[in-house]
Amino acid sequence: MTDLLKVIDEMPLEVYERLKSAAETGKWEDGSALSEAQRDSTLQVVMLFQQRRLHLHEHFTIGNDGTVIELSKAELKKRFRGDTIAEFKEDEL
Repeated sequence: MTDLLKVIDEMPLEVYERLKSAAETGKWEDGSALSEAQRDSTLQVVMLFQQRRLHLHEHFTIGNDGTVIELSKAELKKRFRGDTIAEFKEDEL
């Protein structure tokens, strides 16, 4: 485990971003699919990187203490209040 922690501590942010994208989409950058084992391992590395390096407080990320951060519905509404995703006129629907 200490070897993995050393790798995480030295991993460039760019590598984390690529691994995160692969875990989210199930595909490597070249379009080839991740095997189930690769996806599981990649997701674990992404979660460990978030916990050790990023110190995020976003919904469904890993906090410094290793737990999943889950924001309440009220907190999520508060964060996204006023953010318009799309607007349509009645005749466009």
